[in-house]
Amino acid sequence: MKRLLTIAAIAMCQCITSPVHAQLRPIPAYSDNAVLSPAQKTEAVEAIVSAIERQYVFPDRVPAIVEALRSSNAAGRYETSDPATFATRISEDISRAGKDTHLYLQYDPQYFVAVARPPVSATKPDGDSQALLKARARRTHYGLSDSLLLPGNIRYLRISGFDWIEDETGEAYDDAMRFLRDGDAVIIDIRGNGGGSHDAVRYALSHFLPSNRLLMTFYEAGKDPEQSHTLSNLPAGRMVGKPLYVLTDGSTASAAEDFAYSVQQFKIGRLIGEATAGGANNNRYVPIPPGFLLSVSFGRPVHSVSKANWEGTGVAPDIDTASTSALDRAELEALDVLATGAGDDAARRAEYDWARVAVQARLHPVTIAGSRLRARAGQYGSAAVEYRDSAIWMQTRPGAPMRRMLPLTPDGLLFALEGHEMLRARFNGAALETLWRGVPTPIVYTRSRR
Repeated sequence: MKRLLTIAAIAMCQCITSPVHAQLRPIPAYSDNAVLSPAQKTEAVEAIVSAIERQYVFPDRVPAIVEALRSSNAAGRYETSDPATFATRISEDISRAGKDTHLYLQYDPQYFVAVARPPVSATKPDGDSQALLKARARRTHYGLSDSLLLPGNIRYLRISGFDWIEDETGEAYDDAMRFLRDGDAVIIDIRGNGGGSHDAVRYALSHFLPSNRLLMTFYEAGKDPEQSHTLSNLPAGRMVGKPLYVLTDGSTASAAEDFAYSVQQFKIGRLIGEATAGGANNNRYVPIPPGFLLSVSFGRPVHSVSKANWEGTGVAPDIDTASTSALDRAELEALDVLATGAGDDAARRAEYDWARVAVQARLHPVTIAGSRLRARAGQYGSAAVEYRDSAIWMQTRPGAPMRRMLPLTPDGLLFALEGHEMLRARFNGAALETLWRGVPTPIVYTRSRR
C-alpha cells in the first residue's frame, strides 16, 4: 500500500498509512510564540490556493473555495500575526465554502519541519515524520486508552484514536482483543475519537467479522480503486456473534465513523449515543510555509454494503441517548440480552440482575426522603446505621469503616455501600440484611429494641 499522512498523525499523535479517513477537526494548535509576517501570510494563502486547485477531490467546489480565500484575504480577515488565529480563520472559510470538514489548516511547526524536510533516501521517504509519529503514538498507546471489567463480565475498551504504526500497533490491539474476547459482551467507546487510520479500523473490525470480507473501496481520481478486506490472521482470534455495543457522539469523526458505520452496516453490533460528525472523505497533508499543514480531501470511500458513505450526514445511533449516559445504556442493553440468553444458569442470571440494579439506579437516580432515612438509623446486631449529612451510613461491625448507603430502589429498601462493589444492604421489616455478590443467602441482623 502507498503511504499517506493522516490528520491524526499530525494533530493527535497518530500514524501514517493509506487509505485514510483521518481526523475530522483540528485540535488546538501547537504554539511556539511565533509571529506571522504579512509576507508569510500572503505566501501561505497562495500556497493553499495552489494545493486546493491541484489536489482537491471535488473540482466543482474549487472555485468557491478559492473565491472565499481571496475575498477574505482582500477584506483583511487574515490580518493577524498569530499563526493559530490565522489557521483557525482559514479553516473556517475553506471548510464552509467546500462544505467539507476535512478541509482545514493546522499549525504545527514541529511536524511541518519533519514533513517538509527532504527524504533521507528513496527507500525511506518518511524518515523524520515517521519517527515523530512513532514516538507520539507510543505515548498514547496507539489510541487504546482504557479497558475495564464491568459487572456481569462485560468488557469495555476505550479507543481515543485509531493510530496505526506498522509492525507495532497490531501487538497492542492483540492484547486489547484478548481482553475483550473473554467477556460475555463487549462495549467499545469511540466518543470523542476524531479519527486516524483505516488500517487500525480494519484490524479492529476483523475481530468481529469473517476473514476476507470486503469493507471499503477507496476511490481517487486518476487511480485504480483500492479495496480493503478483513484480515485472515488474527493472533487474538475472532469474536463473531459476541454482543457488541459501540458508543458514539458528535465528536466521533472520520476513521472512527468508519468503524461505527461498518458495525451498523454489517449488523454486528448496536450504536448507542449521539449521531457522529459526518466526515468520510480521505485526506492528506500538504506542508504550507512557515509551519502549517493543510488538510486536503483527495478521495472518497464507498462501503461494500450501502454502496455509499456517511459524508455530510454522520452515522445515526441505533439507540439515541445523551453521550453522558451512553455507557449506562449500553450496559443495560447488554445485561438484558445476556440475562435472556442465560437459560437455566441461575448463578449467571443473578450476576446480571445484580449489575442491572446498579445501572438502573445510575440512569434513574433514586431520592429517599430524609424522614424515611432517619427512621432506618439504629443498631442491628453487630451492625450500626447512622443518619447524618442527609444520608444513612452503615458500619458492618465495630471498628469497620462507616460507609454511605446509596439507595438503589425507590422503595428505600435496597442500598449500595459506597466504595464497596461486592456488598449491598437491604432492609427487611425490623431486620437488616447484607448481600454479597455471588452469594445467594444474605446475612441477617436483627434490629435492637430502643
